[in-house]
Amino acid sequence: MSETSLKKWYVVRSISGSENKVKDYIEKEISHQGLSDYVDDILVPTENVVQIRDGKKITKEKVYFPGYIMVNANLEGEVGHVIKNVNGVIGFLGETKRGDPVPMRESEVNRMLGKVDQLSTQKENVAIPFNIGESIKVVDGPFNSFTGTIDKINEDKRKLQVMVKIFGRKTPVELSYMQVEKI
Repeated sequence: MSETSLKKWYVVRSISGSENKVKDYIEKEISHQGLSDYVDDILVPTENVVQIRDGKKITKEKVYFPGYIMVNANLEGEVGHVIKNVNGVIGFLGETKRGDPVPMRESEVNRMLGKVDQLSTQKENVAIPFNIGESIKVVDGPFNSFTGTIDKINEDKRKLQVMVKIFGRKTPVELSYMQVEKI
C-alpha cells in the first residue's frame, strides 16, 4: 500500500459549527471505501473555554479554527475525491485551478500541531462575561451580597475592580470572576 512518507497534512474546509460531525463522516466514508491505509489522522483542533453562567463555572470545548479540519493523508487515486464528496465538506484549502489540493508546509504543520498540543495542555481559558460599567452582585468572599459596578477588568489576572459602597462610600475592591455574578 502507501508509504507514510507520501502522507502530507492538508486542510479541509467544512461547514462552520459542524467540524466534528464532518470529521466523523470523513472517517466513516474512508473506512467504507476501504481507504484507511491512505489516511492516518483527522484532527479538529479544540480548546477548553470556561464560561460563567448563573454563577456556575461551565467548561465547553470550542473549535479553535472554525470551519477547518486537518487531515494527514496520501491523496493518491480516489482519496481526495472521496473526502471532497463527503457531506459538509466545502473543499481543500489552497486548491489549485486543476483541483489538486496543496499540502501544508512542514513549518505550518509543526506550528499547528504545536498549537493543538498547547491547547490540550493549556489551562482553561475563561471567556470574559463582564463589561466595564456593568452592575454585579458579589456572591463569594468577605463582600458577599454587596452590589457594585465594574470599574476595570484585568484579563491576565482574571480579576475585576469593582466599586462597592461600604459605609456609604464607594470603595474599589478587587475580585475574581468567580466571586461575582451579573444582576
